[in-house]
Amino acid sequence: MDWSVNNAFKSYKDMEPKSTMDMVLIPNMDTIDIVLGSSEKGNVVPSAKPRKKTMTSVYLKYFETAPDGKTRRCKFCGQSYSIATATGNLGRHLSNRHPGYDKTGENVTSSAPQPSTTPTVIKKPQPQGRAPQVDYDHLNWLLIKWLILATLPPSTLEEKWLANSFKFLNPSIQLWPGEKYKAVFREVFRSMREDVRASLEQVSSKVSIALDFWTSYEQIFYMSITCQWIDENWSFQKVLLDICQVPYPCTGSEIYNSLVKVLKMYNIENKVLSCTHDNSQNAIHACHALKEDLDGQKMGPFCFIPCAARTLSLIIDDALRTTKPVIAKVREFVQELNASLDISEDFVQLATAYKEGSWQFPLDASARWSGSYQMLDLIQKAGKSMDAVVRKNEEMLGNRMLLNTAEKNVVNIVHNYLEPFYKVISEICVNAPPTIGMVIVYMDHISDTITTRQPPDWLKNPAEDMAKKLRSYNNQVCNIFIYMTAILDPRIKCELIPESLNSENYLEEARAHFVRNYYTTPFSSMTSGYSSQDIEDGGAVSFAEEIARKKRRASMSNATDELTQYLSESPAPTKTDVLEWWKVNSTRYPRLSAMARDFLAVQATSVKPDELFCSKGDEIDKQRFCMPHDSTQAILCIKSWTQGGLKLKYKSTEIDYERLMEMAAAAAADISSAGIDKKQK
Repeated sequence: MDWSVNNAFKSYKDMEPKSTMDMVLIPNMDTIDIVLGSSEKGNVVPSAKPRKKTMTSVYLKYFETAPDGKTRRCKFCGQSYSIATATGNLGRHLSNRHPGYDKTGENVTSSAPQPSTTPTVIKKPQPQGRAPQVDYDHLNWLLIKWLILATLPPSTLEEKWLANSFKFLNPSIQLWPGEKYKAVFREVFRSMREDVRASLEQVSSKVSIALDFWTSYEQIFYMSITCQWIDENWSFQKVLLDICQVPYPCTGSEIYNSLVKVLKMYNIENKVLSCTHDNSQNAIHACHALKEDLDGQKMGPFCFIPCAARTLSLIIDDALRTTKPVIAKVREFVQELNASLDISEDFVQLATAYKEGSWQFPLDASARWSGSYQMLDLIQKAGKSMDAVVRKNEEMLGNRMLLNTAEKNVVNIVHNYLEPFYKVISEICVNAPPTIGMVIVYMDHISDTITTRQPPDWLKNPAEDMAKKLRSYNNQVCNIFIYMTAILDPRIKCELIPESLNSENYLEEARAHFVRNYYTTPFSSMTSGYSSQDIEDGGAVSFAEEIARKKRRASMSNATDELTQYLSESPAPTKTDVLEWWKVNSTRYPRLSAMARDFLAVQATSVKPDELFCSKGDEIDKQRFCMPHDSTQAILCIKSWTQGGLKLKYKSTEIDYERLMEMAAAAAADISSAGIDKKQK
């Protein structure tokens, strides 16, 4: 659509009359006919006011009258005007928006843009003498990208003042209706889901899944299902499979049915090795039903495990129980610091004078672990500065934020008590995704901390609750499956396995599982010297078959020796990149590395640790809670997929946003150039 950038900045008296939709921000004004040097009398337009004489205008041939006789539309750009619009204003439209219109010839055909869905990315040459033309459907596709990245529903664009803002920049802009945005999102979701399905078909190893749950403002219960695996280049791959509504009453049965439906849709139910859940009883029941189903179909081993991050979060909540009133005071103080530049400058100066460290603003004031520990840290490390700032700004802050000696002592004790938790959580958040083996080591360290430290009387009950939750977690992960996963971490092997998990029986079971599932052979039997046909023949075998069996047993011994050799070597340093280690050593352990690819993909947490412990989780929770049902699945899945590297597609056609941005920049440059040329003339 032709448009000169100068028109956006014309004075109010030169503004063109707007259509009904465009008049929201502009007071109604009577239209005035302007004589353009012609004395001929024109037709009279019916009006509630006294009829005005109009002139037959040379501009009318560049407009076509609608069938209903109520509007005229520009043949160049499609802009509509009331039939009562003054011809002088029509002439001003042509001069401003279509310079050189009178050189286009007598016969002008309508070039108004027709609405489309899939954006074209081909830039057509502009006719000489006309301003550059812009495809406004490109704007709608850019807005779709914005809605995805900002996690906003399509109804956002129906807000009247947002639409008015676009109209102010260019009255010709037309946003799609809300229903069209929703339809486009649904189609993009279907197209991209097919790409996810195709990528999973290429996965040759086992995969692990993780479940997360939340309830929206509409009281709809949702489940997200995330899939993780290790590719042939020894890199972690993770993709969101789906976000689905769990039907009422949202028990284990409904969760199980929803989960199985998604696994079958992606055809990966025979590839799933483990499921990490959110520790809720309904999720545990669903995972138990899934295990029974897979075991009954003999799909191979399957295990479900609790989320270590959520377990740690619950344990920390117990420890912070007695200090919540104090933390609330400090959080209020920190919020004032973040809101006032003067108060924060006072604090920085005082902290420097008291040598109480340097502090970067804004401070984390969230109610999550990162914010709560920041409050404890502030009191312990900058208590004098805090007191001084409160007293200096007592008129504004009052004295309610001042802490007494007893409160400060409680904070210091809890801060020291939780320091090991802080270190563990920092490691888990930084080294993502953490392996289940290393997480088991961390949890064992936390257990020792709680057991060996003697807390004061007021902290004993919380400490007992913390120990109880840890025992529950350890009981759920104390099995052969987790043992095999842990020893395949080259940093752990058997040396760092917690005592509760270390068992001679587990090691033998691990050997048996390795031979049974990862020793490949062209023969029909892998674990027995006799096949079913041999038994039917009474055990009579040929001499050649005896030789084959001997070779097979030797190969099986070699396979077992891979595990023996691996475990006999010292563990790798704790800073070792686990996947890089296996990538380098896969030629030494070809069969064992296949097992490691499967088991190291097991997810120790059902959510990213930093989303649970850090303030970024607040934004995610808010987006999930506020998203309406008709947009939740499509927008959240599309956002996750695009962030994971998938291209946004509509009906199998890739939307090239880089090209769209290039064209938008080029159009802006052309418009600017056209405006400069007009000024020079």
